[in-house]
Amino acid sequence: MSEQQEITHTGGCHCGSVRFEVVAPKDYEGIYCNCSMCTKKGIVHLIVTKDKFKLLKGEDVLSLYTFNTGIAKHYFCSKCGICPYYIPRSHPNDIDVNARAIDDFDIKKIKISDFDGKNWEDQVHKIQN
Repeated sequence: MSEQQEITHTGGCHCGSVRFEVVAPKDYEGIYCNCSMCTKKGIVHLIVTKDKFKLLKGEDVLSLYTFNTGIAKHYFCSKCGICPYYIPRSHPNDIDVNARAIDDFDIKKIKISDFDGKNWEDQVHKIQN
């Protein structure tokens, strides 16, 4: 089975102040996490290496939220509140794109796997490479 060709997806926040590009398979797969943070944000995770993510604009309007260990860096637009991406605790050297912030996102067209974030410590090995 061959790897699917990667393409450049574009996305951003609701108001357009934050825009990004992410290189990922055309038919990327997302991860749904049931932890309190991800549930409240409604995020569908698309974790990529930093070289596959480019912030096009909006660094100046991003606000940062951290909690617990402070390892995860949750960025959100200070104008509209959308979280387009963040630095995840599970992959602190990568970028976790909120797939819902990708321009052509359609939840019915992507495969989503579940991650038990409520039991993060016992389960994180399942999403780490």
